[in-house]
Amino acid sequence: MRFIYLFLLCISIQTVKSQNQFVPDDPPYKKALEIAKTEGKPLFIMLYADWCPHCNQMKKEVFSDPNVMDFLKENYVCIWKNIEKEEGIALKNKYNTKSLPTFLFLDSNETLLYALKGEMKTTEFMTEVKYALNSRMQLPYLEKEFLSDPIDSTKFFTYLNTLKKGKDRTDLSPATHTYLNTQSDAQLISETNWRIIANGVTDINSREFQYVLKHQKEFAAVASQNRVDRKIESIVTELLRPLVDNLDTVNYYKQREVAKSIRLQKTDSLVFKFDLTLAERTEKWQFYKKVTLADTQKLVWNDASFLKDIGQTYLKHIKDTESLKKAIFWVKHSLELNDSYDGNLLIARLYNKIKDKKLALQYANDAKVICTEMTWNTKEVDTLLAELNTK
Repeated sequence: MRFIYLFLLCISIQTVKSQNQFVPDDPPYKKALEIAKTEGKPLFIMLYADWCPHCNQMKKEVFSDPNVMDFLKENYVCIWKNIEKEEGIALKNKYNTKSLPTFLFLDSNETLLYALKGEMKTTEFMTEVKYALNSRMQLPYLEKEFLSDPIDSTKFFTYLNTLKKGKDRTDLSPATHTYLNTQSDAQLISETNWRIIANGVTDINSREFQYVLKHQKEFAAVASQNRVDRKIESIVTELLRPLVDNLDTVNYYKQREVAKSIRLQKTDSLVFKFDLTLAERTEKWQFYKKVTLADTQKLVWNDASFLKDIGQTYLKHIKDTESLKKAIFWVKHSLELNDSYDGNLLIARLYNKIKDKKLALQYANDAKVICTEMTWNTKEVDTLLAELNTK
């Protein structure tokens, strides 16, 4: 009897678990298109990856809800594609997907009707999938309305705001420039046109962005200097980050010169940090040293944490004594900004690397004092002190 009871209990638990588990009905893409055409329904596609926490959360919370799935199956032909598998890779490339999860709504001719990206709660998701069924809220209709009168900012914003739901900023650029081409340089300086530039202009060489650079005070008057600064920083980030992420050094070195041509300290600081990230990821330590020796004091002199990060990199990867002395100088300045245990320990290790035992001991002892006062574990500094005292 006990065995039968345990068996039935396990079956019951498994049944409850399976009821709450998302198990997609996933026909091949071409087959789904045929079904969509036959049934006169649009196609719903979720693009996901197994490692994506936002995808997994939506599967767990949204798509395990029977009401959600009943609505989707009644109104759409649904498929779910992993972007690391054959059909998912093809769809990701075809629709230029850069965010996960992404939801695509297509007609049977593969026209994109609507798109969403990112994690959503059930209520928000259901609102959007209902919008996607309304022809007057779909992208082809909104695009046609906008192009029929591209000078109309209201029609443009309606189209742009729907496009933004499922596309990255670079995908907003063509429509944005279609509208902005109807505006003279003088007309660009308005609250409405600033919002359009801020949301849709991603080309650093574009007429509109170059006009912003030359008329920052005027744009600050209709927006704010902070918003103008953020736009300048974001366009440099959008230019350089993908190249760093993809380790595309050839194009990075070309585009960094474009970013440097802006000649503002805030953009120079961004380029500096991207330079260091790329140098670290490609292990180009001579380039790392060249950049830091040239610009550390100019661009990150008041950032104690960043100065210590540079010092740690020098400790691990730079060998010549004169450069290491420069790193010590930078980390000492970080202590002036914020005296810290890790800063003192780092200087001690840098002095040890250039074989200055006396100063290494001094800073190691200072680190030990701070560590003891804070009741932290002293193992690291004790190990260094023991090494120094045996020399």
